[in-house]
Amino acid sequence: MEEGTKSKKTIFVGGIGDDVDEAVLLEHFATFGDVIEVQLPAAPSNPSHPNDTKHRGFAFVTFSSPADAQDAIDNMDLNELNGRVVRVNLARPMKGPTQAPGNRAIWESEEWLQKNVKPLSQSGGMCWSTLPSHECIN
Repeated sequence: MEEGTKSKKTIFVGGIGDDVDEAVLLEHFATFGDVIEVQLPAAPSNPSHPNDTKHRGFAFVTFSSPADAQDAIDNMDLNELNGRVVRVNLARPMKGPTQAPGNRAIWESEEWLQKNVKPLSQSGGMCWSTLPSHECIN
């Protein structure tokens, strides 16, 4: 499936309460058409309560057709879902490169190092401007 086509079938549901899970979302949004997938991104876990699994307050629902997704947007945006007013609109693809898990710096990845860094022996050595007569070490 093309990424552009999938994005027109996927909606963003924001402002959902802690009591909402995939089953609740499926129940409410299946009214508008065939739901292919429901994603409820998990919040970062609390180290002191590792069994507490909470979501981040938003979800993505993918329909089988763009028309079904639009019907869900038209009918659910700024409506109530389990006591909370939710925002519903087309999901937009993430901007920029996706970040590796763990919030690591890009130069910590092996692929980046292999692509962008030369070994010291191939780079021509180091020159230190603080050494007398700007000596270079090869």
